[in-house]
Amino acid sequence: MLISVITINYNNKTGLTDTINSVKSQNFKDFEYIVIDGDSSDGSKGIVEANKAHFAYCTSEKDSGIYNAMNKGIRASNGKYLLFLNSGDTLDNETILENSSKYLKTDKDIYFGNLELVHETTREIVRYPDELSFNFFFNKGHIPHPSSFIKKSLFNEVYMYKEKFKIVSDWDFFVCAICKHNASYLHIDQVISNYATDGISGDPKYVQLLQNERAQSIKDNFPLFIDEAKRLVEYDKKFKLNRFKMLNVLEENSMAQKMNSIWLTLLAKLFRKPSK
Repeated sequence: MLISVITINYNNKTGLTDTINSVKSQNFKDFEYIVIDGDSSDGSKGIVEANKAHFAYCTSEKDSGIYNAMNKGIRASNGKYLLFLNSGDTLDNETILENSSKYLKTDKDIYFGNLELVHETTREIVRYPDELSFNFFFNKGHIPHPSSFIKKSLFNEVYMYKEKFKIVSDWDFFVCAICKHNASYLHIDQVISNYATDGISGDPKYVQLLQNERAQSIKDNFPLFIDEAKRLVEYDKKFKLNRFKMLNVLEENSMAQKMNSIWLTLLAKLFRKPSK
């Protein structure tokens, strides 16, 4: 089964070198490597040229942004599953593709593993849930793009990455694929890749842009769910409070339930706001 590893890059020569070396070190051979450079001016083109023999396809030309470059990679790919590993990101070890390929034989639409965040002076492993839901995504949850194997045919069934977004098109794609198109998925409980947090999505100055684009994505795909989802998030927060947990315990006992009803009725009368 052929896997396509796709790397996009723009003026990140050092990161591109690290990513290419990471992919080249894999002991698994049934994959193709695609590199899309956005006409860099920092020497990245030289790195691409020097490693050309290792690529199934590469190009260095102007593009309109991150997701335009990724869509170029999708169109150039021949693999059944695609893994997007941007410049600066690396596979966790030399056996990742070999180990992951064993899972891909079960033919899910999406496989996602865990991610190791590489900060300036520290590293942090992020583990993701086995079960996903609309509430998970709506409540600012996500699955890791650099640690996800996506069936290429899913881009025909859902859509290619939306190029109108600058930062959330991968999140938008996952939400729509899983929550709207019922794409099948499996969590691989191991670190797949190491993610350099100095990229655009890890930059604090882009937080507002990320929030705005996520809101637009939800509005585009689930316009009727927005109010209900907001209520669900608020209810979920309340149910996690200790007093609601204690109330739930009381509700499990019939005697405590009756006493609880009496006290709640009295408290409601005592603190009810007077009608105007």
